Amino acid sequence: MLEKQRGLPLSKRPGAVTNDNNLVRPSEPPMPAGRAQRIIESRELFGTENEILISHDGAIYRMKITRQGKLILNK
Repeated sequence: MLEKQRGLPLSKRPGAVTNDNNLVRPSEPPMPAGRAQRIIESRELFGTENEILISHDGAIYRMKITRQGKLILNK
C-alpha cells in the first residue's frame, strides 16, 4: 500500500492533513492507548543558538537549525 501512495501527490494520500499555510503533511499515526509522547519545543533545546550537540550511546550528534528553519541531525 505504501508503494502505491508514494506515487501520489502528498495532498492526495490517505490521511494527509493540510495546515493553515496550505502545506500538506502526512497525518501522525495514532498513539497507543495509555502512552503519552513528550513534546519538547526546539526553543527549549537550542535557546539562542543555531546548533547543539547531543550525546547518544557514546556518539556525538550535531543538530542544526537551517536558514529555512528546518532541523538537520548529523553524526
